[in-house]
Amino acid sequence: MSSNHGTAPFSRGRQRERDRAHDGFEARRQLRPMKTTAPARSIIVERHYEFGRNWQRFSKVIDEKRISVAMRSLTEMLEVDDLSGARFLDVGAGSGLFSLAACRLGAEVCSFDCDSESVACAREVKRRYLPDTSRWVIGQGSVLERDYLAALGTFDFVYAWGVLHHTGALWDALENILVPLRADGKLYIALYNDQGRVSDYWRWVKRLYSHNASMRAPITCAHLPFLAATRLLPRMLNGRLKSDRGMSLWHDLADWLGGYPFEVAKPQDIIRFYEEHGCSLLRFRRGGDPSGNNEYVFRVHP
Repeated sequence: MSSNHGTAPFSRGRQRERDRAHDGFEARRQLRPMKTTAPARSIIVERHYEFGRNWQRFSKVIDEKRISVAMRSLTEMLEVDDLSGARFLDVGAGSGLFSLAACRLGAEVCSFDCDSESVACAREVKRRYLPDTSRWVIGQGSVLERDYLAALGTFDFVYAWGVLHHTGALWDALENILVPLRADGKLYIALYNDQGRVSDYWRWVKRLYSHNASMRAPITCAHLPFLAATRLLPRMLNGRLKSDRGMSLWHDLADWLGGYPFEVAKPQDIIRFYEEHGCSLLRFRRGGDPSGNNEYVFRVHP
């Protein structure tokens, strides 16, 4: 780890090592399939798009190149050379690609998702690429369950990319992910940009798409020209046609049309929210297109 990043969480003192050993034991003991409470389950599972199926399709195209790109995206945004000795929590792990990337970078990784198919997908990715590691544990749970998060222990990095706006309770989720974050730890999130009436329209489309399987083909055909103009063209002009996160653009588009629940936020509101919760903004990157994900990295004040 490069010394010019000021990574205070990586003290190698004996107390730190004891804390980590205890936290690692607690995480392995607690990070197992857990049933969410009825209210959270009704929001997360009964109404949401089947993200897990999309992730399982995407997992078939994961290769070493995509893993390397994912690793680079983490080190660039977190401003580190690697994650050796750090604890990394992947909230809404999806395919498990970024948990795999963090583990390859040297972190002790805990990942979870509320979707059982996503959990199965991440476990399959782990089996394919890191079958023997004890530094990556995977469980099922909800970011809306504070008790679940608290039971996982504390982490140097908490990562939730494109996840929290699909919970149906965005602001609760934004607050809850601070629970497992260490003092002076880093929070890396990505959230849909608020476009006012345009966002309202997409919320309606996504709800229709996710609730009516028979409408998916016509909705996709009707919106492909628009998506090409508003999502692909800006990426081409910004030199970001190929995903800079190792993701598949086609699977991202399927996720975009189906991603429901769907909430959005203005950057200034997110920054103000976390400043009021004792965090400071370290990095901000606007999405590659107006409706895309804005990326934020915050640090929790000690």
